[in-house]
Amino acid sequence: MAGRVRVGFIGVGGHGMQHVNACAKMADEAEIVAFCDPKEGVAQSRADEFRGKAFLSSDEMYDAVDMDAVIIVVPPYAHGSEFGAIERGIAFMVEKPVDLDLERAEKIAKAAADKGVLGVAAYMNRYRRGVNEAKSMLAHDPPALAMGGWIGGSPGLPKEGPGHWWIHKDQSGGQMVEQATHTVDLARFFCGEPVEVAAFAATGFNTTHPAYTIEDAVMIAAKFDSGALVNLYSSCASNAAGGVDLNLFAKHTCVKFSGWNHDVTILRPGKEPIEIAGEGEIFALEDRAFIEAVKTGDPSGIMSTYADGVETLRLTTAGDRAIATGQVQKLR
Repeated sequence: MAGRVRVGFIGVGGHGMQHVNACAKMADEAEIVAFCDPKEGVAQSRADEFRGKAFLSSDEMYDAVDMDAVIIVVPPYAHGSEFGAIERGIAFMVEKPVDLDLERAEKIAKAAADKGVLGVAAYMNRYRRGVNEAKSMLAHDPPALAMGGWIGGSPGLPKEGPGHWWIHKDQSGGQMVEQATHTVDLARFFCGEPVEVAAFAATGFNTTHPAYTIEDAVMIAAKFDSGALVNLYSSCASNAAGGVDLNLFAKHTCVKFSGWNHDVTILRPGKEPIEIAGEGEIFALEDRAFIEAVKTGDPSGIMSTYADGVETLRLTTAGDRAIATGQVQKLR
C-alpha cells in the first residue's frame, strides 16, 4: 500500500484513547481519519483534537470515510460493527475480549476469513519481549503446570456505579471473560489448547454495590492438549492486596510473570536468573504491528488474529458453562 494507512476508531473512551495516542505517534505510517462513539460529544471532542470526522454510528462512519483499518474498543456486549468493516474490506483490530457472544464471534471470524479481511485480537502481552523469550525457551521444555490470574478490589462508587457495564454479568461476561482474559490468553499461548475445563465461582462477598451481578471470584482448572494442567483465577473482592501473575513450571525451566507490565523472571537449574522488564508502551508495539500488516499486506507480525482471540473466548465461556452446570466441559 502506498502512503499512510487511513485508520478509524470505534469507542474512544479512556481505553480507546490508548490506541488513538499510539497511532497519533505513528504519523509517518498512520493517518487518523475518523472517530465513532455512541456517547454524545465524545467522538467530536477527539476529532477536534486529532482531526478527522466524528460519528455516532459505525455504519455512517464506514459509508462516509474512506479508511483502510479500524480499531474497535467497545464493551464486550457491544460488538457487531466488525461485520460492517468486513463487508467493506476494512482490516480491523478488536480489543479484548473479542465479544461476549461466542456464536457471534465465530460468525465474525468466518466472515473475515471468507472475504480475506485481516482481523486482529488485541492481546497485547503477546508482543512483549519477555513473553517471547519465555515462549522460545519453553518450546523445547513445555510446561507441565501453569497457574495465574488477576486479583483486584471490590467495585466502588461512583466510578463503577449501577449503570457501569463491568458490574453486569450480561454486559461484561464477568471475571474470566473480561477481567482475566489476558492471563487466559497467555496460558493458551504457552500451553496449547484446552481439552477439558472445570470451574467454580464465589459469590456473596461483595454485598454493598447496587446492581452487581458478576462473580466475586472464579477459578478454572483445565487440561490442555499438550498434557499441561492449568489453573486460572480471578477476583474483585481483595481490597488488601492483589495484582497480576502467571507462573509456568517445566522440567528445566520456571517462568514467573508479575504485574500489569508482565515483568518476567526465568529460572533454570545451575544458571543465572534471566530478568526482563515489561514494556510500558505496549499499545504502541501492538498498534504498530497492526498498521504494518495493513500497509504491507504481510500479517506475519501479528501475534494474535481475531480467530485466535475467539479461541480464548471459547475457553472462558466454557468456564462459565462449567460453573452453570457443575459439569466438566469437554472442548476437544
